[in-house]
Amino acid sequence: MSDLAPATLAELMIVASSEAWRDNGEVLASGITTIPRLGASLAKMTHSPELLMTDSESYLVSEPVPLGPRGDYKPKYEGYMSFERVFECVWGGKRHAMIGPTQIDRWGQTNLSAVGPDYAKPKSAVLGVRGLPGNSICHINSLFVPNHGPRVFVAGEVDMVSGVGYKPERWGPGMKQDYVDLRLIVTDLCVLDFGGPDHAIRVKSLHPGVSFEQVQAATGFPLLQAPDLGETPLPTAEQLAIIRKLDPHNLRGMVLKNDPPALRAAA
Repeated sequence: MSDLAPATLAELMIVASSEAWRDNGEVLASGITTIPRLGASLAKMTHSPELLMTDSESYLVSEPVPLGPRGDYKPKYEGYMSFERVFECVWGGKRHAMIGPTQIDRWGQTNLSAVGPDYAKPKSAVLGVRGLPGNSICHINSLFVPNHGPRVFVAGEVDMVSGVGYKPERWGPGMKQDYVDLRLIVTDLCVLDFGGPDHAIRVKSLHPGVSFEQVQAATGFPLLQAPDLGETPLPTAEQLAIIRKLDPHNLRGMVLKNDPPALRAAA
């Protein structure tokens, strides 16, 4: 038996996120924000050591760098990784990024720019489109949602299409559509993928204590169930030890309100 504290929901989501990079081969693993970054790091330290990883600044590292103040930890640098070289990986298909958009629609289009029907006078302004149009094509992308609800998974099209998806009407005649490769969506309720007909979004696994009906009620469009729909695995003792070493200041605990347990019945 392990003497580690029980797993939190954030830790379960980190493990679920890490699966996005399984069997990707030698690609640059870019987890944007705390849980995706820890998921990419966990993947490299367990099932996918061939992944490339940066220190989030300008160097490749052979070992993921812990989050927060590093104390006497010395990163294990492997080589220089300039912004220019990152984009060579992006455009060459040698990257898998996981981002956290403000809105997602049934076609996998994402919005991180502005919320509201009037773009000139939005209800709320977010980050802006930034580099997402170019960063959502030519390489693999996955998505992270810490608060699964209909404001994120919207009923119609996202208010501003920042990231490319599979909506046919957005593609002109003769355009090469295989530039888009969306894999997983990890939320606080479940894990989804794009494995349905015409890339329809499916529920791949439900987190412990969550039903498909709960997920559907929190989503603005119809969802499919994957044929092998199951329960998202709880972290193992080994995985928990690695996560807690990578995040010694528990920054992961600030992502979800009240840092709930992975087993909801224990709340």
